[in-house]
Order: sequence, then structure tokens, then C-alpha cells
Amino acid sequence: MTPQVIEADGVRLRPFRLDDVADTAAACADPLTQRFISGLPDPYTEETARWWVTEGAPAAWTAGGAAYAIADPASDRLLGGVGLSQVVPFRAQAQIGYWVAPWARGRGVATAATRALAHHAFATGTARLELLTHPENTPSQRVALAAGFRHEGVRRSASPVRGGGWADLIAWVRLADDPPGPAARLLPDLPDGRLTDGVVTLRRLAPDDVAAMYRLHTRSEVMANRVPPVPPTPAAIERRCRRAESNWLTGASADFAVLDAATGAVAGGCALVYDEPSTGQAMLGYSLLPEARGRGLATRAVGQLAGWAFDVGLARLWAGTRPENVASQRVLEKAGFQREGLLRGRLPGPDGTRVDSVLYGRLATDLRPAG
Repeated sequence: MTPQVIEADGVRLRPFRLDDVADTAAACADPLTQRFISGLPDPYTEETARWWVTEGAPAAWTAGGAAYAIADPASDRLLGGVGLSQVVPFRAQAQIGYWVAPWARGRGVATAATRALAHHAFATGTARLELLTHPENTPSQRVALAAGFRHEGVRRSASPVRGGGWADLIAWVRLADDPPGPAARLLPDLPDGRLTDGVVTLRRLAPDDVAAMYRLHTRSEVMANRVPPVPPTPAAIERRCRRAESNWLTGASADFAVLDAATGAVAGGCALVYDEPSTGQAMLGYSLLPEARGRGLATRAVGQLAGWAFDVGLARLWAGTRPENVASQRVLEKAGFQREGLLRGRLPGPDGTRVDSVLYGRLATDLRPAG
């Protein structure tokens, strides 16, 4: 691929120039840029930026990739960078990556640049583009989806972490013959960011929910239904809360905090795990803190979650309870689920035992319960 100016979707892609040095240094020294592009030098100085403009970017072109500055078409000021690397000619494959300066974020710059470069790459012979994102970099994952990249899986421990260790990367892929436009999502965002009936509110689980979720999931009666039935570590709960949005974007699960609408306090949690996208089936789970029980909040939460799931296209929901958990079975029945049978020894129990599970199901075509 040879350098050329690309004008598309309100951005200009052009080669880096020496008058980009100051802006490149400021953008690449930004904490958010540094966090999610672990290969950047730290500190990132104007001397580093000058090396990139005069040696690093030209080397990318020489290696068969691309290194574009993203510029404002009106002022030509630097807004970010986008490029191609890890080129495999035999597979007609490359990896696309980008960064956006702090002063240009929130304007769709990354999406526009990614679309423009992907279109150019496909027009010049590339057949497959990969885009890798950190699991907690959800703005970048939204860019991938908006630019037509589909979730393909996780590359375990694929990226070094500053200070030591390794991090997973989520793989997004677009092929030359994929349809134009954004990639379809299995689990769309909530309307207005939440579901509520005025008594119970459901919103996406967030990093601020760590303390409440740890208190909930370390209770003995809640742990009994975990797989395996052991208490989670604080790190595991923090990871779950921090990656809830990413799991939602990839279509793996929709993890909710359940709030008392009157006070805004976290009352518990519920989740939709999309275990069979090919059949339109997902598993539903829920639990409440002790102070929120006995008030019908679980039934309301399950009902709202089920209604949303069917509204976005799921065909079947299922849930399992321990045979002795009569209270949970009543919640499901009130929320329109029907008992379907007993799965013997389905779950691992304590000390190597196995535990039965009572299976409940609800279909999109079932009559919705009143209220």
C-alpha cells in the first residue's frame, strides 16, 4: 500500500508531517492512550513523536502496512492516528489500529477513520482485517461494531501490561465481502440506559458496584448456587463489574444491578447469559440482598428483564433453581416461567457432590403475566 490522502466521512487520512510532532506527543502521552496501547513509550515526548514521524511511520509503509495521521478536513490539524500492521500477504490479512487525541474524542473520528481505511484496504486487495481491543476499552469496541467488525473471540494473554503481566485481547474481524454498515449486536443497549417500572430499576453493572456485588455473592445462600459453590475473590468481582459492558457488546451476557427505584440503592443483581445465540436461547439468573427480600422486587426484576429480552429478539429463556429453593421457584412462576423438569446432578456441590436443578422456561410466545 502506498501513501495517499483519503477523504471520507468527515475525516482526512494523510501521512504524518513534522508539524504534527507537538500534537502527536500530547495525544500519545495522554493517560487513556497510554493505558490501552501498552506498546507506546512512557514517557512519550516530542523527541519520541519526531522519531515516529521521521522513522516509525515510514517504516510501517516499507513493511507493507500503513500509518496515517487522522486530520480535520477544515483545519488539517491532527486528530489521531490509524494504520495497518501485522500484514500477512499470503492470507491477504492485516491488523487495523487507531488512537484519537483527547481534543477529538466523542466526535466519531475513530469510527470514520476505521471505515475509511478499511474500505481503502479492501479496495486494494486486503481480504480480512483484524481489530484487537482491551476488554475494558469499551469505546474502542463500540468503534469496531460501528465500523462493521464482528466479534470473533478472545486472544488470551496476547498483550503485555505495563509493569509486568499479560492481558487478554478481544478480536473483531471484518471481511472484504461483509455487508456495509455497523455490525449487528446480539444484545442492544437498554432504552434510556435502564429498565424501570417505578419500583425496581435495572441498569448495566458498573465498576462502582463492586462492594455491593461482593457482599451479595459472598452470602452463603447465594454461593450455594454459584458454579462452583465457592466464594468469589474481590478481584473476580471487580473484573466482572469492569467488564460487564464489554460482555454486553460482544453478546455474551447482559449483567444488571437491581436498584430500589425509591432510594436508588443497589438491592441485588440479575443477569442474562446468551448461552445459545443460534437457537435464540439465554439463561436468566438473579439474587437479592437480605434487606431487599420479601417485597416482590425479584419478581419485578425478572419480569422486566424477560420482557426486554423478548423485545430484542430472544425466543426462549430458562432458569434453574435448587429443589429446596421454593422462594426462587415462586419468583419464576409469578414472572411467567413454567416448570419443565428436574436435571439430576446438574451442578457441582460441596466436597465433590452433585446437586439437582429444577428447570424453568419461558417462551417469547407465552402469555405475559399481568402487570
